Amino acid sequence: MADQQGSGLIDRPGANKERPTLKTIAFMTGLGITTVSRALKDAPDIGAETKERVRMVARQLGYQPNRAGVRLRTGKTNVIALVLGIDEEILGFANQMVVGISEVLAGTPYHIVVTPHAHTKDPMLPVRYLLETGSADGVIISRTEPDDARVSLLLEQNMPFATHGRTDMGIQHPFHDFDNEAFAYGAVERLVQRGRKRIALLPPPTKLTYYKHTFDGFMRGLKAFGAEEVPLHINIDATLDQIRASVQELMSGPDAPDGMISSSGSSAIAANAGIEAAGKRVGREVDLVAKQGTPILNWIRPEIISVYEDVRQSGRELAKAVIARIDGVDPELLQSVSKPRWE
Repeated sequence: MADQQGSGLIDRPGANKERPTLKTIAFMTGLGITTVSRALKDAPDIGAETKERVRMVARQLGYQPNRAGVRLRTGKTNVIALVLGIDEEILGFANQMVVGISEVLAGTPYHIVVTPHAHTKDPMLPVRYLLETGSADGVIISRTEPDDARVSLLLEQNMPFATHGRTDMGIQHPFHDFDNEAFAYGAVERLVQRGRKRIALLPPPTKLTYYKHTFDGFMRGLKAFGAEEVPLHINIDATLDQIRASVQELMSGPDAPDGMISSSGSSAIAANAGIEAAGKRVGREVDLVAKQGTPILNWIRPEIISVYEDVRQSGRELAKAVIARIDGVDPELLQSVSKPRWE
């Protein structure tokens, strides 16, 4: 037992309960604590070789800055909070968003903390919590509304933030958005090119800003290409079972559409199941266009016409925007919209 204990302490990461500190790194590198601290902060007066040696030792030790200490010294938390919906998204939207944000934060002192939120709950709750606890230096929110109370509150409290989606409040703030109007317009165009004339839209919920963008693009497309709408009385916030049942009922009736557009990948899977439950098939009696953040739909049903929304890139843009806002960059310079990429 003595031999095992003597040889195992260094090799087992969990054996030493003490958290590595700047003092630990200084001892391991033979440098002063101040030099180590400045090297980790990428100070210009510290040589590249010294910085790399310090960072290598820090990585090997699993060093992480003590956030409580940082906050006491600087008033900052070095935390970016992501308030993200968690409802029935099965195609990795949340994961892709987090990965994109993390890629940008990896080169900064900031860390991401995900604050999950169900769309059935009060959307103000997580934002109020973050403001009341002072637990973040910046906030990223999604599911924006035309007149979004969270945006008003964050501005009022002078909290740097960025939104995934736009508002319609006459207020300049950082955002990154996907061009849902171009998506819906292009979807109608592609369906009409396949001979489809009666088209149903599975839209976002009407309270969200991107519903208007999507619906405007859809209606412009119908007018431009000579198609008509077949009403589908459900949106992508419904459960997948509800979407499947609604699509099955519509496709089983006398006024079934010959084209359908889905505003999310998960909803498209449910819609496809409803179409098949009605005894029909995508690519035969009906064509389906869907937006997706991961290339999975075409594995399930290659006949689905898909457009790619790069959610990981959205995460990157939002992370850069909120950090820049923390640094005082004008919000009008921190606004971007990505275009649909048809598969």
